[in-house]
Amino acid sequence: MTSNFSREQNRLIYRYDAEKLWVEPWGENSLRVRSTKMAEMPGVSGGNALEDWALLPPKTCAADIKIGENGASIRNGKLEIRISNSGRISGYNSRGEMLLDEYVRNRRDIKSKTCSALEIEAREFKPIAGGDYELAVRFESLDPHEKIYGMGQYQQEYLDLKGIDLELAQRNSQASVPFALSSLGYGFLWNNPAVGRVTFGKNITTWEARSAKKIDYWITAGDSPAEIEEAYAKATGTVPMMPDYAMGFWQCKLRYQTQDELLEVAREYKKRGLPISVIVVDYFHWPFQGEWKFDPVYWPDPDAMIAELKQMGIELMVSIWPTVDRRSENFEEMLQKGYLIRTERGFRIVMAFQGNTIHYDATNPEARDYLWAKAKQNYYDKGIKVFWLDEAEPEYSVYDFDNYRYHLGPDLQVGNIYPLMYAKTFFDGMQAAGQQNILNLLRCAWAGSQRYGALVWSGDIHSSFESLRNQLAAGLNMGIAGIPWWTTDIGGFHGGWIKDPHFHELLIRWFEYGAFCPVMRIHGDREPHKPQFGTTGGATCLSGADNEIWSYSDKVYEICKKYLFLREKLKPYIAEQMKAAHERGTPVIRPLFYDFPEDEAAWEIENQYLFGPNYLVAPILYEGQRERTLYLPAGSKWTNAWTGETFDGGHSITVEAPLDRIPVFTKDGTKIIL
Repeated sequence: MTSNFSREQNRLIYRYDAEKLWVEPWGENSLRVRSTKMAEMPGVSGGNALEDWALLPPKTCAADIKIGENGASIRNGKLEIRISNSGRISGYNSRGEMLLDEYVRNRRDIKSKTCSALEIEAREFKPIAGGDYELAVRFESLDPHEKIYGMGQYQQEYLDLKGIDLELAQRNSQASVPFALSSLGYGFLWNNPAVGRVTFGKNITTWEARSAKKIDYWITAGDSPAEIEEAYAKATGTVPMMPDYAMGFWQCKLRYQTQDELLEVAREYKKRGLPISVIVVDYFHWPFQGEWKFDPVYWPDPDAMIAELKQMGIELMVSIWPTVDRRSENFEEMLQKGYLIRTERGFRIVMAFQGNTIHYDATNPEARDYLWAKAKQNYYDKGIKVFWLDEAEPEYSVYDFDNYRYHLGPDLQVGNIYPLMYAKTFFDGMQAAGQQNILNLLRCAWAGSQRYGALVWSGDIHSSFESLRNQLAAGLNMGIAGIPWWTTDIGGFHGGWIKDPHFHELLIRWFEYGAFCPVMRIHGDREPHKPQFGTTGGATCLSGADNEIWSYSDKVYEICKKYLFLREKLKPYIAEQMKAAHERGTPVIRPLFYDFPEDEAAWEIENQYLFGPNYLVAPILYEGQRERTLYLPAGSKWTNAWTGETFDGGHSITVEAPLDRIPVFTKDGTKIIL
């Protein structure tokens, strides 16, 4: 009988009926798995990969491939994949322990204990009429106590994702970054930008894509979370080195309406002697969306503004939207040249906020060049070196993903890669202009976005303690998903009334937490809104109430001021953590288990975290709370940074948390700088 297996250089190949399955080394201790029922493996031409998606080209790794009577195996370092004659895939670590096992229930797997009349395939290719496939890949749940982390940013408060169902799609405040780290000792990247779902069920884990030509995933094995994370970073890239200015405080609001208003705020910060690194020109400073330039009515001399800010040591960040208004001076040219996304049905409008608009097609390299040329001429050449790439999902008025089509294909098939390509638009342009240490703020990301300098924030979230709890989980899972540059709108975006004492408490607790985030940035659409300033251009978009730290009460001001100066003291330490993120992909904020994997209790903690290796932070996440219980990991001594008390690790303690104090502990004699 002819074997289903063959070897092609470093690649193990399995064929049965129409399926072609490839497994090959892709970095140390890592393997890439691809499967298709197309005539040829999609995205490969002449042996060269055209669709590596999140993955970088691998360094050469020798694989140990064996083909026998009962199946075949391929080993790369600490990871081995075995394939049965019936095509069932299983993964093992260097100790021979099973990490992954496909869920198969059919009669063809006759030698398996799972032989069944259910006829469920592990790798399901469900044809879409006239085209590609709806895909599903299923794995057994091997351990009911397994924990799953990563996957990006979702608005829910669970850090451990086992038992969770997640949409693999981009939305405002949701960033699908499909890398999962398992407590069993492996990392799994779903290397597919299609819209879909993943369910980390108690019995089965199922990955789904609504439209695709192939299954594509990457696995790595390691003896610690850090080893797994660093392998993933090598496979998908790391962030640049964060520029010094970005480690300080960022002042932002919806929205400074004029050049004079923004400068008055910057001058006031300097007059009060308050640290400030970045100030932001938010959206609708332009005449129309898709005219990436300052409206001369309200921003008459941006060159002078930028020069004055630089003299004060403040960087100016400018908001960029990917939307193009049909009234824009660039609309007809971009439409003619195919630089706009398309709709499959209905009138060609995809968002109707402040105009009828269509997004530029970030998957089209010519469209990327076009947008960067406009931004370079009107912003970059004036001295603006950091951009706020908003609406990066992209956001739609209606999330009918099947109604949009990009240069690279249907939204259902490639849509999740849009934020990565949006980041690449500016990264490539800024790099070509000679800039180093590139950083841009985005509202979304996909796997690999980090290598294009993406600083992600958590979107237009609500101003509430419930929302704050969600951000804690979101930020930690983003770091595990390979996005170490992450932040939130301090105070939340929607619903904060500036005279409400309940909001004041929330703002203070969020500000304290923000001081121990990778980037500290205040923003929000504060209530009540200000009267409309003008009648033309972006002035038709209303502005929220004041959002500077002196805008609330004397109590709020004094506490916020305390944490501004604390952040300044922390900057040398933060720079060390940014170097680790740049060199190894180490998350700046991470769960306790990352540094203490041998401490079983550390895997259970979801409401505190490590800020680098030496600071344990336990945010106050409930209104009215003035003390909290926290866990100190075993194997270290921990010092209360406010009181100087020292405790042995390995147990929980209760500490006071007055309104002006976030519980912080330092590890093993770290110098206390609070």
